[in-house]
Amino acid sequence: MRGLLLAWACACMPSVATAQDVLPAPAPGALVAAGTYLALAKRVVDAAAQPAAPWNGPRNGPRAQPGKRIAVVAEDLRNGGILGVVDGVLEAARVIGWSVKIFDSGGTPDLRLKMLANALASRPDGLIIAGGDARALLPALRPFAERSIPIVGWHVAAQAGPVPGTPVAMNVSTDPLEVARVTALAAVVQSDGHAGVIIFTDTSFRIAQGKADEMAAVVRACGGCTMLEVRDVAISRSQELMPGTTRALLARYGGRWTHALAINDIYFDYAAPVLTQAGMPNTAIAMLSAGDGSESAFLRIRTGTFQTGTVAEPLNLHGWQLIDELNRLFAKESVTDYVFPVHLVTADNIAADGGDRLLYDPANGYRDIYRRIWQRP
Repeated sequence: MRGLLLAWACACMPSVATAQDVLPAPAPGALVAAGTYLALAKRVVDAAAQPAAPWNGPRNGPRAQPGKRIAVVAEDLRNGGILGVVDGVLEAARVIGWSVKIFDSGGTPDLRLKMLANALASRPDGLIIAGGDARALLPALRPFAERSIPIVGWHVAAQAGPVPGTPVAMNVSTDPLEVARVTALAAVVQSDGHAGVIIFTDTSFRIAQGKADEMAAVVRACGGCTMLEVRDVAISRSQELMPGTTRALLARYGGRWTHALAINDIYFDYAAPVLTQAGMPNTAIAMLSAGDGSESAFLRIRTGTFQTGTVAEPLNLHGWQLIDELNRLFAKESVTDYVFPVHLVTADNIAADGGDRLLYDPANGYRDIYRRIWQRP
């Protein structure tokens, strides 16, 4: 994942167009031709923008375990990504025949712990954490583990899969670093290798910090691009902080600021109106998000209002996967470790795979496949 681009002088191009082929930085002292870097970046971006591929996830597993009660602790339901995942959980739970109770933390640390305590008091059979940081929540998760209540999460760690050192058996996510690379490379391509970039992140979450670091590394590896600043803005306070932050950054950087990258679309919900109020044309600053593909992001991309891309999560699919992973744990089987491929949404492909409904919902038949696995009608 973090190896170096090999043989810059080789006339052969990599055979697989993924962001792993384009590295954040070349070897010390190596000279990377700008044209080569841009060509590789374009291959990665073009591949990520293709329609959803056929289903490559699990096709076998335990039948539906009956009558389970699930607690969902959501980091903040104002976040479109978290809301989309919770909607998917509810949809899948209806199919598998389970009941679900939702606890919203509202993005605040104190309420986060209270909602986990309330979830435990509801005596669930299983727990889903939507957002948050599994390691930071570890003290509040231990009582669930002590009662043998299986736990899965969405975006609760820097990598997909089981979260070491915690009772979280599966973190459902696309590859966060791959998401970040594709986002940054899209900015490189759109700017023809001359992007002036500001990145918005929330350092209180490992996954957010990892994404921001990766995006910054990709921008710095682009010889003609400028990494202006990485700005730490709490997601839970984005409505409060982003308008003033945006105005301050406009005053500081002016026309040098051409591309805004963020670890979540929600930052742009509050930055875009400021740009409009400042009388800036929609093309003045291009916004690209490394997650999650919210309705408002799709609207901005569709109307050409500043945002030009989002590496959208298959939120509804992830909700179904969370239910499936819990079902496997209830049946005393292993989780799948499945990671869905990265997908870049732009104005050119927004009509496909659910884009007409303002979401990324891969047209690969995943609902029917999970129904067959669970043996549900």
